[in-house]
Amino acid sequence: MRNYRSIIDSGTFEIEPDKTILVGINEAGKTAILRGIQQASPAEDATKIDWLYDAPAALVDDIRRGNLKQGNLPVATVTMVPEENDLAGLNLPEGSDRIRLEMKSWLDNRRTYRVLGLPAYPTVGDTEKAILRLATAMKQQSDGDAKKVGAKWGEWFEAHSEVEPLQGDAASELKDLLDAALPLFADGSAAEGHWDTLNALQKRSAALEKVGQHLLDRMPPFVYFSSYFAVRPRIHLNRLAEREASGELDLAYDFGNLQLLKFLGFTAKELSEMDSKAPEKGHNFENDANMQKQYAADLAAHERRVAERKKALYAAGARLTQEIRRVWNDETLTLRLEVDGQYLQTLVEDELGHPVELDQRSEGFRWLVSFFVVFHAQAADNLKDAVLLLDEPGLSLHALKQQEFRKTVSRLAEGNQVIYTTHSPFMVGADELDSVRIVEMADRREGTKVNTRLAVDDPKSIYPLQAALGYDLAQSMFTHQRNLVVEGVTDLLYVEALNAAFAAEGKDALDEGIAIVPAGSASKVVYYSTILTSQNLKVAALLDSDAAGDRAAEQEALWQLLTDKRILRTGDHVAGVQRAEIEDLFRTTLGVVARDALGWDSVDNIAGQSSRPVMEILVADHVGVSKWKLARRFTRWLADNGADGLTEEEHKAWSSLVKATNRALA
Repeated sequence: MRNYRSIIDSGTFEIEPDKTILVGINEAGKTAILRGIQQASPAEDATKIDWLYDAPAALVDDIRRGNLKQGNLPVATVTMVPEENDLAGLNLPEGSDRIRLEMKSWLDNRRTYRVLGLPAYPTVGDTEKAILRLATAMKQQSDGDAKKVGAKWGEWFEAHSEVEPLQGDAASELKDLLDAALPLFADGSAAEGHWDTLNALQKRSAALEKVGQHLLDRMPPFVYFSSYFAVRPRIHLNRLAEREASGELDLAYDFGNLQLLKFLGFTAKELSEMDSKAPEKGHNFENDANMQKQYAADLAAHERRVAERKKALYAAGARLTQEIRRVWNDETLTLRLEVDGQYLQTLVEDELGHPVELDQRSEGFRWLVSFFVVFHAQAADNLKDAVLLLDEPGLSLHALKQQEFRKTVSRLAEGNQVIYTTHSPFMVGADELDSVRIVEMADRREGTKVNTRLAVDDPKSIYPLQAALGYDLAQSMFTHQRNLVVEGVTDLLYVEALNAAFAAEGKDALDEGIAIVPAGSASKVVYYSTILTSQNLKVAALLDSDAAGDRAAEQEALWQLLTDKRILRTGDHVAGVQRAEIEDLFRTTLGVVARDALGWDSVDNIAGQSSRPVMEILVADHVGVSKWKLARRFTRWLADNGADGLTEEEHKAWSSLVKATNRALA
């Protein structure tokens, strides 16, 4: 992201295949990120960029004076990886590798694209020899038309830079010249060979262009939703139709209403006209056969309009009801859409059967209804594959409803990429930290930045994550009968990821119902163990076999709480490693992940120093080594490769730890 509102240059950041969460304090620029991303593939009714309001303040005067051109200022550069079905039936040119579509939006509302991973386009310079020879051959002919076309070849070449790719206007102009020249020389002439050379270049360019157009046609819509897009409980159809016709819409007020109509499949004018009264018989009806025939036709048309409207309203209400019930956890709720005269009403019927207008329900409920209406309407009901940009979703929902809505977001993410912003710890799961991107603006002169790491300049930026972990910890501490206390969050990530991977393949896994509780450090393990045992819960502690783990294991208070069988040490499950930490359970694979994902290549040192802890080796070999980064990359690797990707020794180490834990908490 660049050159948009608070964003000077956000830096490159990666979006997860399913769900990405943008977290940051107020005024950090989260909304600007979403609104800017939307410009890569906006819906038809998306707000266009206006340089006067959307360009960074420092650029506005230069743009106004003409020192900067809007068309030279990129806003969003989005690189998308096609799925297999996107490439199905497409003949990729030889030499294609790792195809990606790069969409770029500009401050003047243009969008351009290019396909990465294709062989290079021919350039205008590649045509030079053939053009000179063809032009010369045609100018030497006696035919006046041939001489004219021959002159145009040189004009075309001079009009384009030699390094310009043979695509777009340059390619189409070349094709026109080839078509014009073909009838003007005889078969077997020297000109024909040069024509063939140019035609081959043009066809190669067209084949590459075809790939780009094919991918461009499959570009998904980017659907932006904000809590401000509210659906009104009562809409006057005729007045809305008049505002539409006169261009006097107030999108801040009317947007949700227009989306509701789009969701129904009608314009305000169409739905308004459906309210026309039934036809009247008129004077002398009984004696006029033509009038009777016309009346019957008008009445049938009227009844059809009324039936169509009722069916559309009923179907839309049923769809909304299904979505709302799933999140609201109330099977008695029913949404109804009705037209009363010129008013379109959104009604909610409760378990008592009493319908009330939408504005008589809570703000959170109204938000949920508005979300589903706008979402369905903007995605044109083709929900699969849309990229959803949700700005502070569920802000007005109760904390427990936010947790339920998080499940809805995850469900939507099964068929869509979802990016959403939040301040709420209840919209970030403790198991979703690898999906979080931190948005911050430490210096307004540098603008909004997006970080893929949790080490940020402003600690307030990650408060929702800390709160999410704290809430998850508080919940898990007193709801599980059996608890394994580990030293820190990275230990939690490793144990949960490994357990999930092994369980998915039917291999050794922790007994069901065992909760993993991170203490924050080895020294705090005794405090967490005390709290849990005081609630008559079973507790085991997993400590590294390093110096910190030794000190914690020797604490008298811990021994008084737990037997030696419930104080587990990582070194007991790893052969030959002194001062073993949890990372040493899968040290070989971790070395490969560190090398391939983070560029920390210590694979040979890890193999050659089998008694030395893997983290100690990495820290000694590389600058900026982070346990958090490594844990995050490992969990992603494990999700892609599964437990079968681990070595035989790593399988044994995990199996040994699992068996010891299950025995301790049996």
